[in-house]
Amino acid sequence: MAILETLIGPITSIIDKIIPDKEARAKAKLELIKLEGTQEMRMIEARLQAIVAEAHSADPWTSRARPSFLYVMYAMILWALPMGILAAFNPAAAGEIARGMNSYLNGLPEPLYALFGTGYLGYTAARQWGKVKGVDR
Repeated sequence: MAILETLIGPITSIIDKIIPDKEARAKAKLELIKLEGTQEMRMIEARLQAIVAEAHSADPWTSRARPSFLYVMYAMILWALPMGILAAFNPAAAGEIARGMNSYLNGLPEPLYALFGTGYLGYTAARQWGKVKGVDR
């Protein structure tokens, strides 16, 4: 339950920031406390432990897989900068490149996008847990 205990504080802090109504905020915190001992929370904790174990793996392919995937996604997003410059000088070429990229990205299966979201959130949670525990900087 160590992960759970470390997550309760940050989650309540997030609740304080995103729920302005005091009564709704108190209800959300109460639900969080109710979840603490449930099977669902144990399952979440087990998933987080697996993510943390993966991140601390001695195997470089395992420990760097999630961050490497994020770097690829960042590179794809940053590709917009040179495309913007190209569009200023040759709008037709930029339009054709954009159409080709859209066709490619629309052809990717939806589960791949779900995997990205899960990987991103899992990596973020594992990093936060590591920072709270003092093992990551």
